[in-house]
Amino acid sequence: MQSHTPGIAVFAQSVGVFDSGVGGLSVLKAMLNHLPAERFQFVADERHLPYGDKPQHEITDRVLTLSNWLRNQGCKAMVMACNTATAAGANQARAAHANWPIVGIEPAVKPASMLTKTGVVGILATTNTVASERFKALVERFDPMAKVIAHPCPGLVELIEQSPMPEPAIEALLKPMVAELLQKQADVIVLGCTHYPFVAHLISKLAGPGVAVIETGLPVAKQLKTRLESERLLNMGNEHVPLLERVSFFTTGQPESFKTKLVNLLGSDWRNAHVQQLDV
Repeated sequence: MQSHTPGIAVFAQSVGVFDSGVGGLSVLKAMLNHLPAERFQFVADERHLPYGDKPQHEITDRVLTLSNWLRNQGCKAMVMACNTATAAGANQARAAHANWPIVGIEPAVKPASMLTKTGVVGILATTNTVASERFKALVERFDPMAKVIAHPCPGLVELIEQSPMPEPAIEALLKPMVAELLQKQADVIVLGCTHYPFVAHLISKLAGPGVAVIETGLPVAKQLKTRLESERLLNMGNEHVPLLERVSFFTTGQPESFKTKLVNLLGSDWRNAHVQQLDV
């Protein structure tokens, strides 16, 4: 376990990342590629999965608990790799940690609105994200540029969390949702949950070749890099650090179960990863 030691160079500290489960791994993958000299501490809050259908105050409590823990670990910045958590608790986390860089994640409405030819953008997201005031404000901001149609996807996160993923059941769940967006002339579909990139191939298959599917992993990685640079916290080292040494994994659920999903989703490079139990 990595902890902050007085006197250690600030650029050697890791970036804290959390999600309700494995969805944040899609963001972690983008950050590992885009920020090759950074180290990360990744927390999967699987004991409280899914966030998408829980009361807002419960999610906010989890955001504050996990952000406090990551800051106490000595992390130099934090990424909320969860749309639902960002919508419910980003403002509160930033208020609690005023001088700590915090990067949240929001559906990629802006690039989608610039990409659409029909003027209609579809968004697949959790029930809580769609219902949040933060999301409504985001949609209103780009309303002149595109008509945004949001479709909640109850049950999808739970299916993606299964190992192995039951693709026929996932496709059956997604089929009417994607069909409704297409019926309303959407030609861009935004993945509004970090779990969803792991089924992007199924969404693309259902939507057809004329529809673009957009995720948010790379934009978040770019935003993190910008924030670290502006705070002079970016690690500029170019020495090759083995992948397994760049990430410390924690779960509030079952470590072996999380590790199985990690390998299934990100590949065999992670088969020797060490996952620690976290009780917060």
